[in-house]
Amino acid sequence: MCKKHMSVRTIGLVVLVAILAGCAIVGNSPLEVLTYTNGTTASRKKLIVFMRGMGGNHKSFEKEGLVQDIRDRSIPYDMAAPSASPSYYLSRTLTTRLKEDVIDPAKSCGYEEIWLIGFSMGGLGSLLYLKEYPEDIRGVCLIAPFLSYRGIQREIMAAGGLPSWDPGDYDPETDWQRMLWHWLKEHFSDGPMANIHLAYGKQDPYVDGQQLLAGVVPKEHIITIAGGHDHATIKNLWTGLLDSGIFINSMPSATTDEIGIISGKGSDE
Repeated sequence: MCKKHMSVRTIGLVVLVAILAGCAIVGNSPLEVLTYTNGTTASRKKLIVFMRGMGGNHKSFEKEGLVQDIRDRSIPYDMAAPSASPSYYLSRTLTTRLKEDVIDPAKSCGYEEIWLIGFSMGGLGSLLYLKEYPEDIRGVCLIAPFLSYRGIQREIMAAGGLPSWDPGDYDPETDWQRMLWHWLKEHFSDGPMANIHLAYGKQDPYVDGQQLLAGVVPKEHIITIAGGHDHATIKNLWTGLLDSGIFINSMPSATTDEIGIISGKGSDE
């Protein structure tokens, strides 16, 4: 999440290069992970992983008050914010680095329930991780997610929606958009995707893709408000997500031992 947002055209160009390019520039190095404890023994069982968008950086979640929002509501989760910049999409190492640098260490520390919360491009990254390693996480919360470009979205809409769309033949190594929507289509055939929560503004420039995704997500998992792809709207969506009770519906039993937070550079030192 960030206070200053690039234009939609600029975001689109950078993301296009970042995901479709076949070479790596940076992004092969381990992710830096900021970690935040929540001061309760129960939180050592549960973890929220913030996935950043194009602007700002992984430090923004603390600076903009999202970490404190969790604490103020006594939501029993610790938090982590990895430096998942566009370079990790460019090098095609995002999901591998997330697993090795964030998720696996968290599970080794005793975390039993992990959620990815993705903002804008971070929503795409969260879905890609869910596709690759569904057993690792409880689910994903996508806030104003960028999912794909309008060309394939129009194709899906012209087919009558995702259930009736035929992805055709394609190379998943190069056509990430078709790969993503094909995966969503296949999983929807088993019923609404209960491990996805979606929040977006009705005037978001990426709303076509968000509405397509809404068609395969349980209605009770969807939050929509008036607004675009801007800081105020995204913050209001975040507040709405927290107030929905998603993270407090099942309280964990207290444990007798404090389980250590993920190792990494954090703010609670």
